[in-house]
Amino acid sequence: MSRKLVECVPNISEGRDAAKIKQVTDAIAAVPGVRLLDVDPGADTNRTVITFVGEPEAVLEGAFRCIAEAVKVIDMRHQFGAHPRMGATDVVPFVPVEGVSMDDCAELARRLGERVARELAIPVYLYEAAASRPERRNLAEVRRGEYEGLEKKLQDPQWTPDFAASYNAQAGATIIGAREFLVAFNVTLNSADKAHATDIAFELREKGRVARRGRVKPHYQAGELIFYAEGSFPCGNCDFTGATFQETTDHCAAAHGYDLPALMRLNDVDPANPIGEKVRRRGLFSHCKAIGWYVDTYHRAQISVNLTDYKQTGPHTVLEAARKLAAERGLVVTGSEVVGLVPFQCLLAAGRHYLNTMGKSTGVPTSDILQTAVFSMGLGDVAPFDPEKKVLGLPTYDPKALVSMPVHAFTDEVSRDTPAPGGGSIAALAGSLGAALASMVANLAQGGPDAEKDARLIALAEQAQVLKDRLLAAVDADTNAFNAFMEARRLPDATLEQKAVRQAAMQAGLKVAIDVPLDTTKACYAALEVAGEATRLGKVVSITDAAVGAQMAYAGVRSGVWNVMINLKDITDAAYVADLQAQCSDLLAKAGEKLAEITAFVDQKLLDRLR
Repeated sequence: MSRKLVECVPNISEGRDAAKIKQVTDAIAAVPGVRLLDVDPGADTNRTVITFVGEPEAVLEGAFRCIAEAVKVIDMRHQFGAHPRMGATDVVPFVPVEGVSMDDCAELARRLGERVARELAIPVYLYEAAASRPERRNLAEVRRGEYEGLEKKLQDPQWTPDFAASYNAQAGATIIGAREFLVAFNVTLNSADKAHATDIAFELREKGRVARRGRVKPHYQAGELIFYAEGSFPCGNCDFTGATFQETTDHCAAAHGYDLPALMRLNDVDPANPIGEKVRRRGLFSHCKAIGWYVDTYHRAQISVNLTDYKQTGPHTVLEAARKLAAERGLVVTGSEVVGLVPFQCLLAAGRHYLNTMGKSTGVPTSDILQTAVFSMGLGDVAPFDPEKKVLGLPTYDPKALVSMPVHAFTDEVSRDTPAPGGGSIAALAGSLGAALASMVANLAQGGPDAEKDARLIALAEQAQVLKDRLLAAVDADTNAFNAFMEARRLPDATLEQKAVRQAAMQAGLKVAIDVPLDTTKACYAALEVAGEATRLGKVVSITDAAVGAQMAYAGVRSGVWNVMINLKDITDAAYVADLQAQCSDLLAKAGEKLAEITAFVDQKLLDRLR
């Protein structure tokens, strides 16, 4: 059965009192099956972002306990901070991580909302994928008026809570929903003026700002406001003025790629009655929300950014635009900070972007790519950034894994009088070293004048890195597969039924013990091909490094085949045995031919250098 994993990111309206925050997070952590990942308090915002994961039911219970505990320690009648908020637990989103759908998370939100209203007497609104109606999808719309306007809002029939309860002055209201992973990060300026951050935030965010003309540089808000009038419908993003609203709508779609009526609705303006309304200027990025604030702790202003779909709009893209806008205003972006966690793939994409920008290869270890992102984005500007704590889904090795050992310790482990780790693990290690050498040679040759060759070298290095990581994982996988077979052998066999169960388990264990080295063999052959290409595309001075890589990869192929064949004799499935024999023969023949071809090429190159 596949694993089911849900992330929950409650935001509580307390960021200053460490004891109160701990009381809430302790309540969450006490739920069996919940793993608390991150607690990110902000004194100036007076808000703490909490992140935890687990199986759906465990996360649901953790979210309820969070809300229940927060209302005990937070009194909204005395709560103030820079961040918009409506309740003691302001917002609780469920995020699908693994084995669950967005619909599953929306159902969790509805179940939590019903329970919170019933047991805690706190009004609940649903948002995003759990929203009961389209106008409630947007969190900013639901939270409009904030805590101070909540009592009046609850009296408006249009804003009856999804799960009603009487006005609770201490708790406020809680907004619960389901959404994609939200990347929250702040861009820090070298200014203490909140207006500077707000000005740039309005340029970045999707809903944009009120449009102006005239003196809009260096600070846009200095310009003159413009309005829609009969026969005059200015575009908020350029100097075009249409004679009709439809003409301007068509222009915005064709010239700027946005839906003008949708932009107006996003700003609470009725597009059916534009006359007399202020013209709106669309921001640069979709799926982007941003505001400006001053953070007394840093003595600087920040642009607070929320990206609701980082795959469409990445943080590095927004950051670079902010840097450009800041420079136009005589400001400097000193760095950025991640609030809560950031997905591994998101930060990886950022690192690759900056490596591409500087003309460097992306076919390097993952840790190097992530470090490039950290440095380039200035993620350690106002607080330390630890990838192991801040990156969700970061590939890591178990500290007890063979590949986590120092080389001398691993070698000693192989030399002991135990059957594992054995030849299968060594085959995988040999192949990984072959792929690593291929990547090294490709990277050393990258950066030349031939753009097409350069692109191929980078692709080659990337392919080699993937194979390297796959084969490193196989070092432990081979040992674990052998252990599974040994455990099957230890099963009782006193009765006919036990003998049958033991035999079936041993056959299954043997097939696993065969499948792992077979996959190693295939990966090593791919590494052999990559090393061969590196000998031809790399620099001549590095040709022997690629040749050594080819020899290591071939050793992995040859060794992998032996590790498959040694276990075939005990398999009772004749068709399975015949198929594996054929695959091994084919792989071994192709590998032999490929190695001979590489060896001949390298030897000839070396002879040519001596002449």
